[in-house]
Amino acid sequence: MDGRGRLAQSLTWIARLRARPPTLSARALVGDELFNVGALRTRLFRVARGYFLALLRVQVPRGVGTAAAALVILASIVYGTIKGDHLPTIVTAFKDARDQAANAAGFRITSLALSGNTHVSREEVLAIAGVTGTSSLLFLDVTAVRDRLRTNPWIADATVLKLYPGELQVSITERQAFALWQKDRRISVIADDGTVLEPYMTPGLVRLPLVVGRGAETRAKAFLALLNRYPEIRDQVRASILVGERRWNLRLRNGLDIRLPEADAASAFERLVALERNTKVTTRDITAIDMRLPDRVTVRLSPAAAQSRSEASKDRKPAPKKAGPA
Repeated sequence: MDGRGRLAQSLTWIARLRARPPTLSARALVGDELFNVGALRTRLFRVARGYFLALLRVQVPRGVGTAAAALVILASIVYGTIKGDHLPTIVTAFKDARDQAANAAGFRITSLALSGNTHVSREEVLAIAGVTGTSSLLFLDVTAVRDRLRTNPWIADATVLKLYPGELQVSITERQAFALWQKDRRISVIADDGTVLEPYMTPGLVRLPLVVGRGAETRAKAFLALLNRYPEIRDQVRASILVGERRWNLRLRNGLDIRLPEADAASAFERLVALERNTKVTTRDITAIDMRLPDRVTVRLSPAAAQSRSEASKDRKPAPKKAGPA
């Protein structure tokens, strides 16, 4: 007993407790074996420390830090250039410097031979091709120049030749103005393939045939070729109108409408030409001739002609009946 009334006990029990093997709570069951968690931690720590020490012993070549810093700066410059949309300016500056070097070496374009252009001026050709006073023949891409020239609707094809040290030859094949095309009350000049050459009508092209309607620009070539076979009708036509992208109507200069069938328009033209030769039907007091039915021709009288016909029929008196035998 100690002086306070408690039992005195030897401290050796603490040493015995520390010497006991770990209990089941300090272990983990993996499969059918007991796995010491503390030993695993120690092993993992040793492996990690070994890798870390090996990494510290690696000899880094001299200049790697400088190269990495330069790479970071270069990446920042590229990112800023792209983000700020400065790339075209840089490319243009590089091309100018390249052309200046080539010009200094004697490859400046000193002569330009241009042929085949009528509607496209020399200045327009140079602007489209991208040829300037600082362009060098050495670095001129003839394929790119040809492709740029063909973006102009008047230019069907182009040939570009480089003759060193300083001559450039450009030969142009232009499309021909074929007809006027009216759509949504706007008139454009078109080629025979339907390409819109100019979105307006110039005074020099006012005599071209006029086609009207959606899709008429691509079908005009075939129809006008058929119409040209009948000059008696063609010379009176003011406009050819495509109806519903299926069939054509003709509007003559005197306002007469001729309605053609969807199929076999050639036969309708043959009948119309025969009527014109025999009766001068296009000069009569009528507003429309319907040729859509293959076995008949229907005409519509003008309001004045219809009224005169109605009044004439009213004025007619029926003939008196003969009296029968008494």
